[in-house]
Amino acid sequence: VSFMESGWDVKALLKTIVMSSTYRQSSKVTPALLERDPENRLLARGPRFRLPAEMIRDNALYVSGLLRERVGGPSVYPNQPPGLWEAIAFGDGFSSQSYTASTGDDLYRRSMYSFWKRTSPPPALIIFDAPDREKCTARRLLTNTPLQALALMNDPTYIEAARALAVRMTEAEKTADGRIRYAFRLAMSREPKPEEIRILRELEQKEAKHYAGDPEAAAKLAKSDRTELAAWTTVASSILNLDEMITKQ
Repeated sequence: VSFMESGWDVKALLKTIVMSSTYRQSSKVTPALLERDPENRLLARGPRFRLPAEMIRDNALYVSGLLRERVGGPSVYPNQPPGLWEAIAFGDGFSSQSYTASTGDDLYRRSMYSFWKRTSPPPALIIFDAPDREKCTARRLLTNTPLQALALMNDPTYIEAARALAVRMTEAEKTADGRIRYAFRLAMSREPKPEEIRILRELEQKEAKHYAGDPEAAAKLAKSDRTELAAWTTVASSILNLDEMITKQ
């Protein structure tokens, strides 16, 4: 009724839903609630599911400070594997036969602006269950595969996001604990638990020792001669890979 009386204002309806106390509930469930409402038909808890493919990428770019939020404009070409379109190239008479990544700010635009070849969708999105565009899809599938974790750890976009987040951490705070807390507030909108701080602090110390003995690897990862930044890039990557980072709680 509110939707109808608002003049079918979709944005107002969505705002009402997401700001309601029912929608804003935690997805955590108690044994008593689970026994009473196992399928959540009574909306006793909030929804919990992995973010859509485009949002996972955009979220990582936003947390790192790389996301360019300009609205509108032509399609862009984010980083993709070499030779992406060669297998489906049909000759000079057809357009879009070779893939050339964009440069500058265009690499960090929202995923909705990524050029999409119908017969060769962006692999980084397909890995996270974005459908192809050869048929209508009413609802996306949700999977959980090792390949998704490998993409978050090795895809150039996520490595750049981790590096940029590491720069933000090291510039904002001087202490290891402070940097970890800063990153958690950016990524998860909460303070880290003592155990989380301990684990990530130990990871940073281990990686700092490793990169101090291998400055070439540090320079390759951090794009600078700062071995410290390489260690914090690994920590930032770990934070961006947390299940909580890519899951709507």
